[in-house]
Amino acid sequence: MTPEELSAAVTRALEQAVQAGELDVDIPDTVVIERPKNREHGDWASTIALQLAKQARMPPRDVAAVVSDRLTGANGVASVDVAGPGFINITLDAAAAGQLAQTIVETGAQYGHNEALSGHTVNLEFVSANPTGPLHIGHTRWAALGDAIGRLLRASGARVTNEYYINDAGNQMNVFAQSVLSRIHGEEVPAGGYPGAYVFDLAKEVLAARPDVQDMPRDEAEPIVRELAYQAQLGQIKDTLEAFGVHFDTFFSENSLHDDGHVRQAIETLRAHGHIDDRDGAVWLRTTDFGDDKDRVLFKADGEPTYFAADAAYYLSKRERGFEEKIYLLGADHHGYVARLKAIAACAGDDPKKNIEILIGQLMSVKGARLSKRAGNIIELNDLIQWLGADALRYTLARYPADSPIDVDPELLRSKTNDNPVFYVQYAHARACNAARKAEASGVHRENFDAALLSHPTEEELLSHLGRFPSVVALAAELREPHRVARHVEAIAAAYHSWYAACRMVPHAADPVTDTNRTRLWLNDATAQVLRNGLDLLGVSAPERM
Repeated sequence: MTPEELSAAVTRALEQAVQAGELDVDIPDTVVIERPKNREHGDWASTIALQLAKQARMPPRDVAAVVSDRLTGANGVASVDVAGPGFINITLDAAAAGQLAQTIVETGAQYGHNEALSGHTVNLEFVSANPTGPLHIGHTRWAALGDAIGRLLRASGARVTNEYYINDAGNQMNVFAQSVLSRIHGEEVPAGGYPGAYVFDLAKEVLAARPDVQDMPRDEAEPIVRELAYQAQLGQIKDTLEAFGVHFDTFFSENSLHDDGHVRQAIETLRAHGHIDDRDGAVWLRTTDFGDDKDRVLFKADGEPTYFAADAAYYLSKRERGFEEKIYLLGADHHGYVARLKAIAACAGDDPKKNIEILIGQLMSVKGARLSKRAGNIIELNDLIQWLGADALRYTLARYPADSPIDVDPELLRSKTNDNPVFYVQYAHARACNAARKAEASGVHRENFDAALLSHPTEEELLSHLGRFPSVVALAAELREPHRVARHVEAIAAAYHSWYAACRMVPHAADPVTDTNRTRLWLNDATAQVLRNGLDLLGVSAPERM
């Protein structure tokens, strides 16, 4: 029996009590089931009686007693006790607890998936680095977390589009083109240009594609160089993301907002909502109407749009494309964007509390990391992947809340010890796969299954962690906190290692294969499946051999 099934059983008990006139309460959509701190108090516990006591106009213990009477004897429930001020402690019978192992194996990769966010349509924007250079350490954290959040949202029933906003408009692209063109001519880059060695590589690519640009007048060559260098750099960014296991459904061009007229259309939409002012020849959005510290210019007096105008048009583009919820993942230096982006939503008639969510992540650092020889003044993501490995990086970044700074210890990440969390979890999965292979060789197969045989304390502990996995996934998706999944699979790994040491799955050579051995194989394989599912949600591989 999973916590979700037990929650449904408690809900049914409440419904029966209400129908019988024993309670007069509004039953919540979900009854929370938790593990008691002291296992002697039962397998699971609920505080629902304390929550409903005021509404029921009854002491919490009396409410708990009503629920307890209705829940006692329910399928899979061995006993129900009322404790303290009104806690409901529930003990499952061994068969009901052990049945979970078979359920997990039969559910497979879908175990942990849920419908908590069914009906939600989400645009998830993250990374969105300028296409004027390689991805670097500053982009690494949101690449890992953004992709993991997208996986969690999908696993919880949401329709999600991972989107990368390409900042390919504005003067920075002209400076980028001029930098590449200067290298083509063997010159230093202009003041404020891009000096990294990667610009030499881009210059070579551009020349290979269009040798004639070297002989063109600069004003004719620049737009050609700009487009070719841009496409080459964007291609390298995509290759780096692929190496990091990060997938984007859409690469959205900022320049398209201007070329397709979306910026001016956005201004008219905002004007229709009554929040546009024309002052001193410029066009302003009154974002102070909704909490921003100052109004924002959309079009300057010379008629040129601002970056903020593109931000507004981009938000409205997401809405026009059918995304009711828009999640922005921004770096630590973007705190000032929170109020203004929410103000755009409000000025467009949306609900800033519902239609837009902005997550700010803190930076990461890596002890001993060296600046890129190719880029000069940055630590490239490609270098980090080659040095530390994509799995180690992604897992480490996923196991901490986004708003906490991280100082990564490369020696720990590269170590093959239990002190290295990603090794610890991956090794548990590999160990379970190896145990299954040994069982097969010894004649232990997943045939007979007797859930009541999974009664050892380490089996009860392991099953309880496996049972909580779907609710952990749902909560992690709701809160946008992948670290909850990482910490939970670590707990599963620890429980598995304890069980593996205490309970034999393969009999001694002289002993026959029993149903206990066979049933334990189901539990072993169920654990491997949940570890695999959890690692997949974090974008981390689950090796079968280590």
